[in-house]
Amino acid sequence: MTSANLLTDNPELYEARFPDPGRLAARWTEDCLRRHGAGPRVLDLGCGTGRDAAALHRSGRTVTGADLSETMLAHARTRHPGPAYVRADLHGFDLGRDTFDAVVCLDSSLLYCHTNDQLDGFLASCRRALTPGGLLVAEMRNGAYFLGRTDLLERPAVNEFVWQGTAYRSDTTLTVDRTAQLLRRTRVWRTDDGSLPVEQHSAWRLLLPQEIRHFLAAHGFEVLELHDGPGPRTEPLWRQGELPGTATDGDRLHVVARRHTH
Repeated sequence: MTSANLLTDNPELYEARFPDPGRLAARWTEDCLRRHGAGPRVLDLGCGTGRDAAALHRSGRTVTGADLSETMLAHARTRHPGPAYVRADLHGFDLGRDTFDAVVCLDSSLLYCHTNDQLDGFLASCRRALTPGGLLVAEMRNGAYFLGRTDLLERPAVNEFVWQGTAYRSDTTLTVDRTAQLLRRTRVWRTDDGSLPVEQHSAWRLLLPQEIRHFLAAHGFEVLELHDGPGPRTEPLWRQGELPGTATDGDRLHVVARRHTH
């Protein structure tokens, strides 16, 4: 069994595995930005294939997409033009001071900050990049969901789909590493073309809602929204015009915070 990050190395396969034809994530983000009066300059951190960045660009915003993967960035520049695309590490980046009116970080990208130092580096970088009064919009897994719940743990979740004539099957297993405060993911890929299975490992930080409030306040942010939905990956999915809830009990967490103006 070989080990690789099959989705990061194959952006087109990533988009086939996680289709979003209605650009729901980008529309939810645009709704947040409009409701809180964000200016036009947006940084999409962890932009991946560039689908959301390009959709925000089509909404009339000036968008910069940033990612650590050169493969993803090359795909984004070719397939989802409009935004500027740059390589940046969300653990610490410098794209100018007071450069953006909003920083967007979707699909649990923020949770690749596994340590407190990495999270501090992310938030300090966001604060530097944002104009006073600028917004941070994040969407991620909710660490609080895994307090006493095991329905998403220990048993493989199976997904099957066909891409370019090849049938793909992924078996994804989640486990909690309590010592490191991480949600670890093992995903095994199998295809019907005779290739060896591919095993992929990744992990997200398990952040609790009050923990997020503490880190944001420490870096000069005021929390405007903190809730478990509706959102672009909740059940049921967010629909245009729906307002955010107030609970933080579901498996997704949504954050909107404003950089203090002083």
